[in-house]
Amino acid sequence: MIHDPTLRDGHHAVRHRLDAEQLRGYAAAADAAGVPVVEVGHGNGLGASSLQVGRARLRDDEMLAVVREALPNSRMGVFMLPGWGTGDDLRRAVRHGADVVRVAAHCTEADVAERHLDLLGETGVEAQGVLLMSHMAEPGRLAEQCAALVSYGARAVGIFDSSGHYLPTDVTERITAITAAVDVPVIFHAHNNLGMAVANSVAAATAGATIVDACARGFGAGAGNTQLEVVVPVLERMGFDTGIDLYALLDAGDLAERTLMPAPPTISSESIVSGLAGVFSGFKNRVLDASRRAGVDPRDVFFELGRRQVVAGQEDLIVDVVTELRSDTTLRARDDGGRGAARS
Repeated sequence: MIHDPTLRDGHHAVRHRLDAEQLRGYAAAADAAGVPVVEVGHGNGLGASSLQVGRARLRDDEMLAVVREALPNSRMGVFMLPGWGTGDDLRRAVRHGADVVRVAAHCTEADVAERHLDLLGETGVEAQGVLLMSHMAEPGRLAEQCAALVSYGARAVGIFDSSGHYLPTDVTERITAITAAVDVPVIFHAHNNLGMAVANSVAAATAGATIVDACARGFGAGAGNTQLEVVVPVLERMGFDTGIDLYALLDAGDLAERTLMPAPPTISSESIVSGLAGVFSGFKNRVLDASRRAGVDPRDVFFELGRRQVVAGQEDLIVDVVTELRSDTTLRARDDGGRGAARS
């Protein structure tokens, strides 16, 4: 099962500014290709449009209405992080025709999703539970947390490599542990900071994941996600039946490149450092903006955020780290200047 969050995760790459025509055009193309689930929304999910993480061009209701109309065959998915989204946001999404609703939690905090998964159990939609920043927990802990999500009512569970930190062996260990602990479909969502997104997705499928996320041209936060029009034929060559029409999928990828993004995602120097440091991919633009204004090296910022294990929702700490690094740089420059004067 391919789950396509192009119109949600891709929002990170364009500061959440996709308009109705862009959403409608890509959703229709993905539907024509037979993509089973097309996810839409602000990059951080339902209710997240804000000054802290970025204002979306369209309200949640507008995005959902436009995409629902463009999906006569595919199911529509939405994503929600407790704290950004609320029960009311979930109810509105269901009224707009959401078929698959993902409730996300930090990798060691599955319990924050309990109330929302319970609420979704009353609606008849497919409720899924996913764990973010999953590299921060060992395989056994992730398996325990996924089992807890199932006990709360999730009908599929899995992990996000939110920072693009994994290598295939990391994925295999974690998916193997999770599939042994639960009896529902297992999800894997990759980012491409270290160029491993397709390989990691293949490792997940081989280890037993049955829902794999992928975006057109890899359109997503940071260095982007698993590239949809690459991973589908790779999985097909391996014997997995995705049910997706290749030519129509390639057409959808071409359309996405023309209409959704200034350019396809690339693995920049900062993206590599973000992946190595284990920093949430959605931080990229804010780190670059704050670092540029302060005159500090964004690579230093990523490594310090990783050292502090900062996670999505803690965007305010980016400014704190930048300010501290700028102060350290200023002090070092003064000390060096003083020593230079003394030597002269």
